[in-house]
Amino acid sequence: MRFIPVSNDLAVSRWAASYIVDKIQTFAPTATRPFVLGLPTGGTAIAIYRELVRYYSEGSISFAHIVTFNMDEYVGLAADHPQSYRFFMQAHLFDHVDIKPDNIHFLDGTQADLVQECKRYEQAIEDQGGIDLFLGGVGQDGHIAFNEPASSLASRTRVKSLTPDTINANARFFNDNIDLVPKLALTVGVGTVLSAREVVIVATGEKKAAAVARSVEGSVNHMWTLSALQLHPHAMLICDEPACSDLTLRTLRYFMGVEADNIDSPIFVMPSVGDGACSV
Repeated sequence: MRFIPVSNDLAVSRWAASYIVDKIQTFAPTATRPFVLGLPTGGTAIAIYRELVRYYSEGSISFAHIVTFNMDEYVGLAADHPQSYRFFMQAHLFDHVDIKPDNIHFLDGTQADLVQECKRYEQAIEDQGGIDLFLGGVGQDGHIAFNEPASSLASRTRVKSLTPDTINANARFFNDNIDLVPKLALTVGVGTVLSAREVVIVATGEKKAAAVARSVEGSVNHMWTLSALQLHPHAMLICDEPACSDLTLRTLRYFMGVEADNIDSPIFVMPSVGDGACSV
């Protein structure tokens, strides 16, 4: 796993967006050879999408030949519901760039046959030749997409019940009313994510520190689905300083040494042992 430590959430979003833009530019997508991008929602994603919109506005990138697949969607929310992930994506990215509507793919949580809807989605990804780069975030408990703790690391797109922790965390989007938060979601599986040719996960804030440490320094474990990145040949985890706070100093020094030519040293201030931020 490639690990990129930077100082703050702004640096995370800028690093991730710049990396994605560079990948797309190098790929040089065309109508017959599009770049296939997997996308998340969430607070960290908003800042990344803001950066991508800026690159588009400056003429550095076009979305005309980009195909997207989003990670997940709530069951029971229509696409025009303010808290649906489709609504989120339109507001923060799709309405601001030149992506073609036919190139946007979403799970539909309003379908009568949800199992068939999940099969349709997996087939749509396969029909596109797979995902070139899957961007994602991580939950406090280490989940990616809605692959909650104990999810199979070989799982594919499926219906998933949400844990109380996830429901509580998402209540802030529903006027802090837990009763309004959907209890089911459709989600790509861990195996779906790992099938992408490249995976880029971002983590910001101290609440993500335990998940980062377990997944970087610990073993592959289905209780921390983020740890499955260790199994991918081209996986990257980009974290701000608070999200690195549970890592040992030895681990941070190792990755900062490996990435010395790729991170600007003033961006990340190496904590001293006395800071209590990390230990050997």
